[in-house]
Amino acid sequence: MPANTFGEVFRLTTFGESHGPAIGGIIDGCPPGIHIDNEFIISMMRRRRPGQSHLSTPRNEEDIPEILSGVFEGVTTGTPLAFVIRNSDQRSGDYDKLKDVYRPSHADFTYEAKYGLRDHRGGGRSSARETAARVFAGAIAMLFLQRFGINIRAWVSAVGTVEAPELNEIPSLEMVESNAVRCPHPASAELMQQIILESGKAGDTLGGIISAGISGLPAGLGAPVFDKFHAELGKAMLSINAVKGFEYGSGFAGTRLPGSQHNDRFATENGKIVTTTNHSGGIQGGITNGMEVRFRLAFKPVATLMQQQKTITSKGEEATLSPGGRHDVCVLPRAVVIVEAMAALVCTDHFLRQKMYQ
Repeated sequence: MPANTFGEVFRLTTFGESHGPAIGGIIDGCPPGIHIDNEFIISMMRRRRPGQSHLSTPRNEEDIPEILSGVFEGVTTGTPLAFVIRNSDQRSGDYDKLKDVYRPSHADFTYEAKYGLRDHRGGGRSSARETAARVFAGAIAMLFLQRFGINIRAWVSAVGTVEAPELNEIPSLEMVESNAVRCPHPASAELMQQIILESGKAGDTLGGIISAGISGLPAGLGAPVFDKFHAELGKAMLSINAVKGFEYGSGFAGTRLPGSQHNDRFATENGKIVTTTNHSGGIQGGITNGMEVRFRLAFKPVATLMQQQKTITSKGEEATLSPGGRHDVCVLPRAVVIVEAMAALVCTDHFLRQKMYQ
């Protein structure tokens, strides 16, 4: 299967399926000398893992990565860093009845149309289980970025019809992790949790919005034509399961402003060139300008419902799907760290690319 690699200099290739023995990956182009902070890596993995709270799927995976190469005495060597994450709580039998049935809004039909066959056990390669490998790689990337004071934070800003007030500053990790829904606005977080639980009781699901910010990025990352920083960031985010939309800076709301109000005026602050506003979202002409990179992602409602749905089989016969398996009502709380990880991959890759010009 092609298209399993992301990045040019800092390259991640992932492998594995939802109900196979393991998932994992190889990071090629990983710089030498990165200290492997196991506590930090495990903390990242735990933020994505299933079974972490009353709001997530009860599938219970520890998600402890095993590093097979590329690290010596706790430090990266610059050689390919290979790792695996064992699958330990598969219940493949839950999916036997789906072998010949196309689930609404899933990848069953399209996967089979492309490859002529499919792994019906939890979606196989198209399952969000694959993102555990991305989070591990993102943790390694973050350890590299920390050297340069680059910080990445994502948070839930909307679930269903409940939307938190827009934040002027990027929230701290402690603020994001203060509740199970990972919304740094306590009153909104409480309402979000309520509607997630109510939706779950009704056998239904919810979508929402994740906001994110990157601070500390130097000016000059990205390229003016095909490898624009926001284009690479958009590709990374749209590759995440259930993401339906990406915007950065003022996004769609900016279309309602006249240019005289939308332009970001340049100024100097403590001898540094800055912009007095940030409608550009930290990116101009496809290249970072040194301001905070701000972006938002739209996530669709989870496609698997705990209620009956009408569909068809691979033979075109009508069928009825009955509830089964273990699934999230809303993926956003667990997706926050995936967004951070993918942003870290983009930042690290472009940071290393820029080194070639210096």
